[in-house]
Amino acid sequence: MSTTSNPGNPAKSGETAATSTGTGSEGTAGLVARLNQAQPYALGLFRIVVGLLFACHGAASLFGVLGGAHGGGTVEAGTWPGWYAAVIQLVAGGLVLLGLGTRSAAFLASGSMAYAYFKVHQPEALFPLQNGGEPSALFCWAFLLLVFTGPGALALDRLFGAGARNGAAVTARGKKTEEREEQATPITA
Repeated sequence: MSTTSNPGNPAKSGETAATSTGTGSEGTAGLVARLNQAQPYALGLFRIVVGLLFACHGAASLFGVLGGAHGGGTVEAGTWPGWYAAVIQLVAGGLVLLGLGTRSAAFLASGSMAYAYFKVHQPEALFPLQNGGEPSALFCWAFLLLVFTGPGALALDRLFGAGARNGAAVTARGKKTEEREEQATPITA
């Protein structure tokens, strides 16, 4: 490929058209770098959507909103396992949505969905497509992912709690390191 000095050509002199359009190795590296920078935000949005959808299931079962439980109505208070599952869905989904105690709430939610799948759906048939357990399986694995990845960006944990304490500790360590470097390095003119 050759480079031209045509004003309509975005390639600069010395560059090939492949690198200027981002299809060369430099373009791929730049794309990967931008995706890596956006990763915490994508993870945060994933957490928010999954938490919202899960909380909606709990609200539907407990309060009859959004079509109610199983096409209408509510789950009777205290019944096993439906009412307890709905409470877990509402509370854990809300915590995951906000990013408060995300790993613990996601662990609880994942476990409740694993229970739902193996006790309610799996005895009907082997595969989720056959037994109606796709939502349970997907929620289980999505929350398990959040247990290992953490909340990502846009989480309230980062404002206060473990995220804020860790951030303050890192900042304090950074200041101490800078002070030691200043004391150890003589200034000469």
